[in-house]
Amino acid sequence: MGAPNGIVISGASRGLGAALARRFAAPGTRLLLTARSATALEAVAQECRTRGASVTTAPLDITDAAGIATALAAFEATGPVDLVVANAGTSAGTAPDGTPEDTAAAARQVAVNLIGAINLIGPLLPGMRARGAGRIGLIASVAGFRGLPDFPAYCASKAGLIAWGQGLRAAEAPRGLRVTIITPGFFESAMGERFHGPRLFLLTQDQAADRVHQALQAGHPNAAFPWPLALTLRLLALMPPRLGDWASRRMRFRVSPEG
Repeated sequence: MGAPNGIVISGASRGLGAALARRFAAPGTRLLLTARSATALEAVAQECRTRGASVTTAPLDITDAAGIATALAAFEATGPVDLVVANAGTSAGTAPDGTPEDTAAAARQVAVNLIGAINLIGPLLPGMRARGAGRIGLIASVAGFRGLPDFPAYCASKAGLIAWGQGLRAAEAPRGLRVTIITPGFFESAMGERFHGPRLFLLTQDQAADRVHQALQAGHPNAAFPWPLALTLRLLALMPPRLGDWASRRMRFRVSPEG
């Protein structure tokens, strides 16, 4: 496949999203970057412009379906979208003092991590279908392979994203669209630093971004890393419930609130 020209990335103001924007930025590339922080988003956009890319920013919350759709329509009016990466995400869980996450935090995670991805990708599907081409990247998590006791809503939101992506991939492949479901484990990031517990097989942000970038470029259907952690959680999901629940309780975390 050729290199994508029109690219949309959500959650692009920092972390993995910003790292991906910098990797895709090149002369002739058109980028639409979206995130909540206008200031941080513009800083990433300026970096990408120095690499020769044409960059548009949309400082929006990914749960703002109408605002996202308007920004996407304006960007599509300048040319087709070849690749969209649903990266925006949030997390919560059992607080450092042992208090479980509340219903508002649980609902927010589903709204951002799952519904937000649908808000981003849904408006672009008609154009991709009409052209018979397009790539879709979903940044899920190995936490979507098995529900864990300290952040069940996060696991649920990522499991939902994986299932939605699998269905989308099966439905759209005959039309020429490629869907890549990416399930990373722990890597260095502001979100990752809020998790207090054994962050096994921790990767640097650059290592994670390189793997995601390569998977998106190649159009792989799945990319799970690091493989030992991905395999462990897949095996947990296959265990009898009582044994799987007992084993999952050995993986305890506390999650600091989002700053």
